[in-house]
Amino acid sequence: MIKSMTGFGVAGLENEQMMIQVEVRSLNSKFLDLSIRSPRQFSDKEHEIRNLVQSVLDRGKVNVSIEFVPKGSQNLPVTINQELFKAYFEKFKSLADLVGEKSNDLFKLALQSPNVITSIPMEREEGEDWEQTKRVLEEALKKCDGFRIDEGAALFSKLEENILVIRSAFEKVKKEEPIRKERIKQRIRNHFDQWMDENSFDANRFEQELIYYFEKLDVTEELVRLETHLDYFLKSLKEENAQGKKLGFISQEIGREINTIGSKANDAEIQKHVILMKDELEKIKEQALNVL
Repeated sequence: MIKSMTGFGVAGLENEQMMIQVEVRSLNSKFLDLSIRSPRQFSDKEHEIRNLVQSVLDRGKVNVSIEFVPKGSQNLPVTINQELFKAYFEKFKSLADLVGEKSNDLFKLALQSPNVITSIPMEREEGEDWEQTKRVLEEALKKCDGFRIDEGAALFSKLEENILVIRSAFEKVKKEEPIRKERIKQRIRNHFDQWMDENSFDANRFEQELIYYFEKLDVTEELVRLETHLDYFLKSLKEENAQGKKLGFISQEIGREINTIGSKANDAEIQKHVILMKDELEKIKEQALNVL
């Protein structure tokens, strides 16, 4: 069964030592386009995170957000430059007094001034917090993959429905084809009956020209190939491996046969069915872009 490349997964862990929150989002992409937002203390784990993501999600535009907050520490994860804060506050207060403005928000303004608060990496026991975080990441990836499976089931139903609509139109074209041929034969016969009464002609040459003409208009081979492509598309939908690119290639072949049928047939009734098939095929191409 196919999977969608659209997915979402979130997992968390909280105990007396730490709080961990991991969020994974994915959209469609030709390759794995990974964006990681994690605490500075896990900067050396980026390669391992990438490998974990690729092993589960394979490809897509993936955003991974990791939050890690240690608990029970007497040390804050920031430093506050008190002298700089005091200097900012006094400067802002003097400016407020200069123009006669109130100084209600000067504390907040001074605290948010550049370099007053600086983040610092927290001390940690080597490996312990990463192992916990890794387990939460694996859980979030699993949930994202489950989301993709559910979305894939919905995609499967839509794509199958689109193919069935094309097949229905295809069957109508097959019924119209003998009628079209007979209509062409009758039209040519009427025209040439009149022309033969008025002119002499080479019967053998005339027969050769008719055969050439009908070969150019015949769509039997295109109908056979189109039916084969439709069957192969449905078969590929049910395979377990990533099929997004394959479905895209098959869609191109389906489109090629539909266009050729429309061009060769040159018939108003058949063109109606051709237009319907083209419309459904565009929906398939759009949906197939999101198949893993």
